Amino acid sequence: MTDLVCEDLSMTFVNPSTGFEVEALKDINFTLKKGELLTVLGPSGCGKTTLLNMIAGFLRPTSGKASLGGRMIDAPGVERGMVFQQGALFEWLTVSKNVDFGLRMKKADPEKIKKLVEKWLDIVGLQGFGDTPTYQLSGGMQQRVGLARALAANPDVLLMDEPFSALDPLIRRQLQDEFIHLSKTLKKTTVFITHDLDEAVRIGDRIAIMRDGRLIQTGTAEEIVMNPVDDYVADFVAGISRLKVVH
Repeated sequence: MTDLVCEDLSMTFVNPSTGFEVEALKDINFTLKKGELLTVLGPSGCGKTTLLNMIAGFLRPTSGKASLGGRMIDAPGVERGMVFQQGALFEWLTVSKNVDFGLRMKKADPEKIKKLVEKWLDIVGLQGFGDTPTYQLSGGMQQRVGLARALAANPDVLLMDEPFSALDPLIRRQLQDEFIHLSKTLKKTTVFITHDLDEAVRIGDRIAIMRDGRLIQTGTAEEIVMNPVDDYVADFVAGISRLKVVH
């Protein structure tokens, strides 16, 4: 069982310029079943990335806990693969050396590593680019490398921090389509951060809407659009056509 569970997650810090305490997250609760994809949606500064960094183990909560398969998350781990907004690749390394990073950390067999790298480069459409330095790639290709790197280590949970937001609309749509297909095939448990409502509806099994560090509503796109819990959520989803979400 590898459910991802967040229980009463809260995070406070002191603003160094004012000295006042700030609540970055407040009482976040949700359970993500194995193979489920949750899109976390909200305006800039609402706590989306803070939440993701806690699940990744980069930050520790002030109170509450996050657990994966019953084991508390208190540090980064290879069972969680991260895809960053700007790729966060090792630019001085080749594509292959970026993709095999997690496998090398696991001390996998070199022959196995080579085969897995070739497999994932083929899956993300980067055949023949293994020896290319990553700085020579376009933005869309770099995001493919980041996705291949995260998936090659076979993590239980995939964490994605607005991975397509910096791309132009055409490439973004193409990568969304490819990711949707990949997600259905691999059935990876995924937390996908976005500020784009259309992207959240296209990609997610469920949507979590945040505001000011709080989780306001979680549900399917249809549930949220048809039954918003308050005016904030209603305003947030007002721009989406009901024809897109009602089945």
